[in-house]
Amino acid sequence: MDYAPFFDDVAQGPDGGVAYWKSTSDDVRVRLGYWGPESSAKTSGEKGAATSKGTVFIFPGRTEYIEKYGRAAADLCARGYGTFAIDWRGQGLADRLVDDVRIGHVGTFTDYQLDVAAMVKLAGELDLPKPWFLIAHSMGGAIGLRSLMEGLPVQAAAFSAPMWGIGITAPMRPAAWAVSWGGSKVGLGHKASPGASLDSYVMVEPFEDNKLTTDADMYKYMQDQTGAHPELGLGGPSLQWVNTSLIETRDLAALPSPSVPTLTFLGSDERIVDTARVHKRMDNWPSGKLELIAAAQHEVLMEKPVIRAQIFDQSVALFDHHSNDSLNTRSSISA
Repeated sequence: MDYAPFFDDVAQGPDGGVAYWKSTSDDVRVRLGYWGPESSAKTSGEKGAATSKGTVFIFPGRTEYIEKYGRAAADLCARGYGTFAIDWRGQGLADRLVDDVRIGHVGTFTDYQLDVAAMVKLAGELDLPKPWFLIAHSMGGAIGLRSLMEGLPVQAAAFSAPMWGIGITAPMRPAAWAVSWGGSKVGLGHKASPGASLDSYVMVEPFEDNKLTTDADMYKYMQDQTGAHPELGLGGPSLQWVNTSLIETRDLAALPSPSVPTLTFLGSDERIVDTARVHKRMDNWPSGKLELIAAAQHEVLMEKPVIRAQIFDQSVALFDHHSNDSLNTRSSISA
């Protein structure tokens, strides 16, 4: 295996975490990390290896990276599940796609499905414990929804503030479409979108005004990670990212929900994604349920301990319930 750097010093995940490089079919190198009950047991010197109930794929949001989900991995490990997370192309330690590495960029949004295919392939090569499940946050929620529609081999899924629409006010939406489309068409798609900061959000936004979490300890956790390893950080999106994200969320909205058992968590104080799109999707997802989390912001997986416990308990209950389901064999995801 091609091992990758892994910053265990800031992840605060279970013992035995490890990261790998994997190249996609279009030759972009992404980074993937695994924590599991069995590796934790071996590292800590316990007799025998703990038995994993399965593996949860983590699809992070824009700007995120493997180590940010270390505490989430610990929560899942305590409940018997391994965690397999990814640095999407253009962020974390994966290949950055433009010269200014502070800008979040992608060619087309569906390119992320090539990253998913590489992730699934590596999971097979590593023989990660089955059954497999999905937790997808924000931008990862859009990637995850498309992946489920295309046959991602998981038994059930949980979404956290999924980006099934971008939170843009109605008066500004036509401008966002026009500026991002125009910039991409005249060769400026790699440039930062207007008003986007090139600094990592958590490094410049004080906790008191942040849109991510109401938990000061979790906010410091994010700040400490990027402070210790600035190479993990990422600033605002490119014009191309904005344009292709608007296209993808519009296209997804026109498609029916997949027949995958699903829980979606949305904070009552959400200010980043389009909450109306989330409600509409979940109102029409026969095997899905929407859980509104009171007094929570965008990062519901990184909120106060009582909220996190609620979310992981409910997610794992869903996974446990569907652990013996037979998989849909129509998967078209391949590396």
